[in-house]
Amino acid sequence: MIDSAKPRQFKPYPAHKFMYYVYVLKDQPNGEIYIGYSQDLERRIQEHKRKKPELVYYEAYKSEKDARMREMRLKQHGQTKRRLKERLQNSLI
Repeated sequence: MIDSAKPRQFKPYPAHKFMYYVYVLKDQPNGEIYIGYSQDLERRIQEHKRKKPELVYYEAYKSEKDARMREMRLKQHGQTKRRLKERLQNSLI
C-alpha cells in the first residue's frame, strides 16, 4: 500500500546564520586590502561602506575558533597572505 499523505516538509535553518566568515575586502579608492572575520558578512560589508569595499574573497567556517585562527594566520603570516594574493591575483587588480 502506498502512503498518499504529503511528506513532511523539512525547513532547515539558513546555513549562513550558523557560519563564520573570513573575508578579504579591497577598498576602491586606494586598492588597500582588508582581512577580517564575522558571523554576519553582509553587515560587515555595510559597515565598511564609506570606504567603498569590494568583496574579493571569503571562506566559511562552522567553528568561530577556526575562522579566528584563519584570520590571524592571514594577518600575521606573510607567506600565507602571499599565497592567498597569488590565488586572487586577477581579483585584486
